[in-house]
Amino acid sequence: MAVRADLDHLPHRQQHELERIRTTLLTEFEAAINSGGGGTQSWRRDGKVLKIILFGSYARTDWVDEPDNGYLSDFDLLVIVSHEKLTNIHDYWYVAEDKVLRDPAVGRTVNVIVHTMTEVNQALGRGEYFWTDIIRDGIVLYELPGFPFARPQPMTAKDASMMARRYFDKQATSTQEWLDLAQFAIAKGQTGDWPKKAAFNLHQAVETAYICVLLVHTFYFPRSHNIKFLRSLAEDVDQRLTAAWPREGRPERRRFEMLKRAYVEARYGDQYDISIEDLEALSASAKTLSGLVASVCEERLAGLTSQIAG
Repeated sequence: MAVRADLDHLPHRQQHELERIRTTLLTEFEAAINSGGGGTQSWRRDGKVLKIILFGSYARTDWVDEPDNGYLSDFDLLVIVSHEKLTNIHDYWYVAEDKVLRDPAVGRTVNVIVHTMTEVNQALGRGEYFWTDIIRDGIVLYELPGFPFARPQPMTAKDASMMARRYFDKQATSTQEWLDLAQFAIAKGQTGDWPKKAAFNLHQAVETAYICVLLVHTFYFPRSHNIKFLRSLAEDVDQRLTAAWPREGRPERRRFEMLKRAYVEARYGDQYDISIEDLEALSASAKTLSGLVASVCEERLAGLTSQIAG
């Protein structure tokens, strides 16, 4: 199954950025597998990047490029490798991601997911929407010959509806539980480690809410606790979710960054400090997000149910 390979629909600047990103990913992956002599394991010694595919809004034509008000679509990239151990972000992709992040010639956030050909083709065989959408809309930036995608198999409307409902019921309940825990911690005030616990629980509520959207709509979410990445993917599914996190003001952007950092720093960092005022503002945004997620997911579930009847 072939995926298109043209970038003519993108401005020259974005095309140039993608060229730099592709080069960095390939170069740093090669350096990672060769570090320390390359190792003796064949999966590492012969490890390869099989494909790099651009997906999401820049692969289509609906990206947002409004840096003045804080709205700027991310580049979303799928990297397919030859062995499951090469999907380990810390061991093989951390340096590449860091170099891309710090590259002054790349003007937007870059999100990378890494999977094997087996994983992708099995998902295509199950008809999972995330992967069938990539096959339909994605653009190949790099590939080795001889590694075709499987032909996507359609998922029945009944199976899709049942799976989406199970995901929604579980994740929506979990989101509310994280919100309840956060509210309990906020009520303790600015004493001890309660503000940190509140921030961590709010992070988990937001992470779970975005996972809910992604699972209900696409049956996939990436192995990431980066809520900025999850937000990008979820808002790509439904732009109405942007209402939960205004970008126009500096305080709003600062608070979201604090929440993003909370997953690690609120648990392990001695210097992480957050006020009750910030926590209450974040809590309000998280509750708004939860309501929006419930709305767009119920709409999606209703649509799947109608397909069964049709």
